[in-house]
Amino acid sequence: MFDNIIKRPGISNKQQPTGVRDQGKLADSTGSSHVIEFIDINKSYGENKVLDDITFYIRDNEFITLLGPSGCGKTTTLRILAGFEQPDSGSVTFEGRDLLSVPPYLRKVNTVFQRYALFPHLNVRDNIAFGLNLKKLPAAETSSRIEQALKMVDLKGYENRWVDQLSGGQMQRIAIARAIVNKPQILLLDEPLGALDLKMRKEMQLELKEMQKTLGITFVYVTHDQEEALTMSDTIIVMKQGKIQQIGTPVDIYNEPRNAFVADFIGESNIIPGRMKQDYEVDFCGNSFICVDKRFADEEVDVVIRPEDIQIVAPEGRALSGHVSSIVFKGVHYEMSIETENFSFLVHSTDKAEQGSLVGLHFDPDEIHVMAKSAFSPDIYKTDENGDDSTNYEEGSW
Repeated sequence: MFDNIIKRPGISNKQQPTGVRDQGKLADSTGSSHVIEFIDINKSYGENKVLDDITFYIRDNEFITLLGPSGCGKTTTLRILAGFEQPDSGSVTFEGRDLLSVPPYLRKVNTVFQRYALFPHLNVRDNIAFGLNLKKLPAAETSSRIEQALKMVDLKGYENRWVDQLSGGQMQRIAIARAIVNKPQILLLDEPLGALDLKMRKEMQLELKEMQKTLGITFVYVTHDQEEALTMSDTIIVMKQGKIQQIGTPVDIYNEPRNAFVADFIGESNIIPGRMKQDYEVDFCGNSFICVDKRFADEEVDVVIRPEDIQIVAPEGRALSGHVSSIVFKGVHYEMSIETENFSFLVHSTDKAEQGSLVGLHFDPDEIHVMAKSAFSPDIYKTDENGDDSTNYEEGSW
């Protein structure tokens, strides 16, 4: 299913990173050129291992997103790429050349930060021109680049405004203009929409994707927001506890999660313990169901069914039925909890059932996704007394 799961010569199966897209030195079945390759990157802060054998590549002109919860290592990965951090071991190459020995100011990358980092004592024009002035470019070229950048972010005519006269969305556009005016080959974006309100974030998601297509450069985007990742990305790298959990397209990540963490982190899921004794049939909740997956080496499995894939039907003759324990109106659908004998199902439906009523549940075979058990399986994964991840690192934004 994934072009990214290719064994690298000389490395055992045990050492293979999960979900790695391997070409250059790393193989890529698409034949696309790689602008960046991370190979066996490790990074620790004291006793905390923040990156654990990270390996992936970035294609030219790709919008790639590092997605995961706080502390998963995504920002550290971005900082290594920018040159602000050095890994403890491993290699990073840019177009086949070693990147780790190149100082930050000589790398063909620019960074857009969450808090914009605009200079309040400079107007819009001078903020955008800051990097160009350091390069001592001719005045005519500087003016031309600033005009083009402002046009790109749809803020032409704002040259003489001060930063405190701009809205949050406008400040974010200026921060992006300041980055792209230097004509980077790669634009790094570290949760750039985090300070915006919901409506502005949704608008900027579409604008950023369109901007990336127009500029024709590589965007490396860091976020913990699943909707941002699904909306904008060509490729998503899901991270947890310093490790890559899965790499794939948004459709792959959502429809074919590799483990229970990915299934639960990307959207909402019903993750049910099951048993699979033969191909295309899985047992859970006391019943057998036809599915589209082949069996795994271990009979014990996790079964994933998305809430929107479950239909509420009459209970008569159904393998699964239960009582509606709660109903929440979400605007575009109702969110309902259905208590069956063995499991509490979350259901999203435009049809409202009455609270306390008995209903049947129906889903098609291709809406049942079967995964091998993992350390993140709900019946295995441990949390502390506060409900927090018992293996989380100390507090920090890595």
